[in-house]
Amino acid sequence: MKSVLITGANRGIGLEHATRYAKSGARVWATARAPQEAEELNALAGAHSGKVTVLAYDASTPGAAVELKRQIGDAPVDLMFANAGGIGGRAQSFGNVDIAAVLSLIQVNALAGLQLAEQFADNVAASERKVMAFQTSLMGSIQDNGSGGYYGYRLSKVALNMIGKGVANDLRARGVISVLLHPGWVQTRMGGASAPVSIQQCVEGQQRILDGLTPAQSGKFFNYDGRELPW
Repeated sequence: MKSVLITGANRGIGLEHATRYAKSGARVWATARAPQEAEELNALAGAHSGKVTVLAYDASTPGAAVELKRQIGDAPVDLMFANAGGIGGRAQSFGNVDIAAVLSLIQVNALAGLQLAEQFADNVAASERKVMAFQTSLMGSIQDNGSGGYYGYRLSKVALNMIGKGVANDLRARGVISVLLHPGWVQTRMGGASAPVSIQQCVEGQQRILDGLTPAQSGKFFNYDGRELPW
């Protein structure tokens, strides 16, 4: 990838993606909700002066994608990775669903990704690789749901999966490849230290997928190890 936009890059999976792409020589725009507090990300930008830019972006703010587009302008973006918005909220079990909280999750986890896609469609279409990726979850798979519960998180990720699939159809004529990625159960702040997949394993696998994508794979849902997942 020659140029990458990745949201939610101040820690965990996003930071590792930004770091690897920066080391490969890519032009990286990396976002954080509070850039002034993103010490590791700012250190990465300092180590790759002129190649890594740290920008403010909050997936819970409806106008955030518009402002991000304004700052990046018309520069081609080989990979737009909507990685921010992995919040889970409360468990939201049957009989105890907080509708307002669910709607908030859908905004952050799903609609924010759609807004990014709408704002950066021209940038991605103008690039060489033309890839859009959305960090989703296997909990957004209807076929895989064998336990119930977690209504808010599941609904938000089902919505994101539909968005990614829709974007694949709407932008196919422009050569854009849109994919949904499940990171696995990863050793992040959300996944916990006992999770079976390291951040390095997750990102290495996801970048292998992203770097090798073909138009025929657009609209598909992949595990971090390259396995296609059920809807």
